[in-house]
Amino acid sequence: MYRLIGGLILACLPLAAPAAGGLAPAVGLAAEARQAAAAGGPLIVLYSRADCAFCRAVKRDFLGPLAADPRYAGRVVIREIGQDSDAPLADFTGRPTSHAAFAASERIRLVPVVAFYGPDGRQLHPPIVGARLPDFYQSYLEDAIEQSMQALRQR
Repeated sequence: MYRLIGGLILACLPLAAPAAGGLAPAVGLAAEARQAAAAGGPLIVLYSRADCAFCRAVKRDFLGPLAADPRYAGRVVIREIGQDSDAPLADFTGRPTSHAAFAASERIRLVPVVAFYGPDGRQLHPPIVGARLPDFYQSYLEDAIEQSMQALRQR
């Protein structure tokens, strides 16, 4: 049953349109993580809330531009999970869940959180929690991506 529902959700992957702010919502984490790993990069997940101004700033100022950066375009997959959303989601095992339930299972309390996952669903690098200092956020993000790519190469 899980495989059937997970397959149906995965069939919708190409239809995942970017949400307001430019990030596509997560639909099927296993497939999205495999897609990223095949390109040599991590699945980057922004955990956010609709009412979070810091989340909007992270999307607008860092993750949105990252997708267009020639160093990372085509090498990372960036998705968003709404901590306050009931949108359907297939987790890393293909089981159906919701954005809110998955965020709770990952123990996401405060947002924004940017997490870096490998194809097996394990985190490749400690997540970036909070908005931190804007002047240094790009460096935190780039370091986390590079270390995640290195962790993928070592597997």
